[in-house]
Parts: sequence; C-alpha cells; structure tokens
Amino acid sequence: MSETTEQRQQLKIYRASEAPGLVEKGCMQMQPMTEVQVSGLKRLVQSGYLEGDELKVLVDMPGFALTYAWLKKDYPLMRHSHDSDCMYYVIAGSLKLGTEELGAMDCFFVPAGVPYTYVPGADGVEVLEIRHKPAFDFVNLTHSENWWDKAEQTCAANREHWKNAHKPSSS
Repeated sequence: MSETTEQRQQLKIYRASEAPGLVEKGCMQMQPMTEVQVSGLKRLVQSGYLEGDELKVLVDMPGFALTYAWLKKDYPLMRHSHDSDCMYYVIAGSLKLGTEELGAMDCFFVPAGVPYTYVPGADGVEVLEIRHKPAFDFVNLTHSENWWDKAEQTCAANREHWKNAHKPSSS
C-alpha cells in the first residue's frame, strides 16, 4: 500500500487551536496588483484592515482544504476571484451576496475564476471555505480609487470596535 493511501486511511484530528493563519500558511498566492491596488491596500492596513478579519487554515491535505473566516461588521471585502472552486458555508452571523441575504447554515458556491464579494452583516459573519485545492490564488479586481478611499474610512471608523468584537457564534 502506498504512503498516500495509508495516510488517507488513517483517522486524523485537526484542532482549530493549532490552525495556522491563512497568510502564515502561505496557501493563498496574491496575483500582481496595480499601483492603485497596492497603494489602497497599504492604506487599508494602516487604518486597521487587519483587525477586521480572522482567517485560519483548519485542514490542508491533498484534495481537500477547509478554511475558517470571520469577517467583522462592515469589513470591506474587495471584489476578487480565485483559481479554484469554493463552497462557502455560513456558520453564524449573516452576509449579503448581491441582493441575497444569507444566514447560519446557508451556503453559496463560487466557481473558479468568477468575480465576487460579499458584505458581512450587522454582527459580522463566520464562514467555512471548502476547496479541493489547498493552494489557490487571489486576483484583486477592485480598481476604483473611490472604493479604496471609502474602504480606508470604513477601516478607520471600525478599528477599535473590531479589536473587541465578539464572534457571532459566541452570542
């Protein structure tokens, strides 16, 4: 029996407390960005963007990946796409995808290459991202200077709230 087959036939436990961050794990490859995007992202980080989310890679194995994402209230998620299909499962809180409001136990599927964004609800949103590829890209499709300006203001206005926010699942 091959090592891969043996590995797949063994029970394995993955603990959230031991899960690395998405950036730390290095499984999301940022694609090249325009000067406007680079400048905008730097401004967001300086104004508190990194306080607005929590991203953990819960499972990373051949053929299967599970990522936990908590996006806090008003978190400005840029329009983007990935090179792999992804099923999103809402654990708690809510989000708005286009004109649709999704809540706990709702799901949505985004095929590879399809641009999307969503807006976390009033309590934020916790989702599981389920993929068949552990590594994937991130193509930033937000080109408007106005979007970056507004997102920077949103981050600055929410920074302190985000530091002390509670997960929707803890309510």
